[in-house]
Amino acid sequence: MSVKECDHHKGKKRKVFRKIFCGIVVFLFIVLVTILLIWAILQPTKPSFILQDVTVYAFNTTVPNLLTSNFQVTLTSRNPNDHIGVYYDRLDTYVNYRNQQITLRTAIPPSYQGHKEVDVWSPFVYGTNVPVAPFNFVSLGQDQGDGNILITIKIDGRVRWKVGAFITGHYHLYVRCPAFISFGGSRSNGVVVGDNVIKYQLVQSCSVSV
Repeated sequence: MSVKECDHHKGKKRKVFRKIFCGIVVFLFIVLVTILLIWAILQPTKPSFILQDVTVYAFNTTVPNLLTSNFQVTLTSRNPNDHIGVYYDRLDTYVNYRNQQITLRTAIPPSYQGHKEVDVWSPFVYGTNVPVAPFNFVSLGQDQGDGNILITIKIDGRVRWKVGAFITGHYHLYVRCPAFISFGGSRSNGVVVGDNVIKYQLVQSCSVSV
């Protein structure tokens, strides 16, 4: 075989490889555009959260600048989308008072939420001798003396969206649920469910950002 014939065969192989490579690139581009179009048309709506109730098992401020508390919160989450599922890969729940975290974080187990589905979680959120900033501790004592304390149930997490067989990357999820807790003789919205255990039926919407 002459040198010209070898060069001719090599040229043919290069053309075949180029065609295959171009075909793969075009195919991937079409798939990507299709996914983006589906994503744009469906326009996923963020899940909605409702704080159903808060049960207070402990709320002790006898030690200065230290708080011991134990709550059980019931939260419902609804996926409002018709064709998009939600993967809750990480959900951490905790309680804030005046922008300060006053409990440890409690992890809610990962789960998948299908179209229009509703999930219910009832985690315990607690902390023993959690340090509280002195100015917040003073405000906490005043609010407790007045009979009402505004706390915020927070959820920080990471979610993914599922559109058909396509699953997105992770998105941050932030949920904020304000709750008024009554003390003393003003426990108008609380029900005694045990020894020094009060359950507050709230059923209120939470703010959600993704």
